[in-house]
Amino acid sequence: MFSIRLMEHLVVPTFVIDKDHRVIIWNRACERLTGVTAGEMIHTSDHWKAFYAERRPCLADYVATGDYEAIRHSGNWESVGLSDFGACAEAWCVMPALGHRLYVAIDAGPIYGETGDLIAVIETVRDITAQKETQILLEDLAAKDGLTGLSNRRRFDQALSAEIGRAASTGSTLSLLMMDVDCFKAYNDCYGHQKGDDCLAAIAAAMEQMLRSHRDVSARYGGEEFAVILPETDLEAAEAVAERIRCAVAALGLPHAASSVKPHVSLSIGIAAGAGSDLTAKALVARADEALYRAKRDGRDRIAADDLSSALELF
Repeated sequence: MFSIRLMEHLVVPTFVIDKDHRVIIWNRACERLTGVTAGEMIHTSDHWKAFYAERRPCLADYVATGDYEAIRHSGNWESVGLSDFGACAEAWCVMPALGHRLYVAIDAGPIYGETGDLIAVIETVRDITAQKETQILLEDLAAKDGLTGLSNRRRFDQALSAEIGRAASTGSTLSLLMMDVDCFKAYNDCYGHQKGDDCLAAIAAAMEQMLRSHRDVSARYGGEEFAVILPETDLEAAEAVAERIRCAVAALGLPHAASSVKPHVSLSIGIAAGAGSDLTAKALVARADEALYRAKRDGRDRIAADDLSSALELF
């Protein structure tokens, strides 16, 4: 009796199910965390309703069945740990009674009788939403360029690698835009570095507005050079996106008295597109770079494109 009362008054949200998955303990801390009372849970197998909008096993249910391998492969959690003492996991839970999501750390362990038979499973649930949100914020900041808010070079490399792999497995076409602000050194010399920073930030904002999908990734590649990854986009469609970006930057009307191209800030853009299992990040970047060089050589404020399909053997 004392052990049950102790469990009920633990400050850690805790519930216990028997071997048949019926709730036998739902402590007060669990009531506060979930907004669901013990009266609603005891003697039922409805504990999932406190955490999810649709029926699915809780970690304790997997432990009760002894199917630990299913925990790893269920896809229900962001991280999973298994040991001789039970299982632990982290996941977002929708918390239907509260009307908002919480990110929780879960531990579930079996309770055996004197004969070694399973008699119950105990699960503890801790709210670590604040820590998770801080982690997400820090990861987001680490992936962004401080001046423009676009993805930084590290994030660009990761995204391009991921999209290369996806294009290889699906056979879809992947396009890459490489962009350079025309005569930008002259712009800085003429207007100063603060105005130069303002110029880059304005270009980044205009570029972002021209993207079509949440999967498109715009990045500050380095200095006055930008890049855009366009998944599932062929060369023709990529050229259309590039032209929208070029026109959007021109429409900013940023004066550039030191430009040898136009009286306003302009962009040169190189495009490379490719598909297939032989496609590599190195080849795509190299070809987009070559196309960018061609656009600059031919007079700047223009677009040059390269279809990688016929040139992969060079890499």
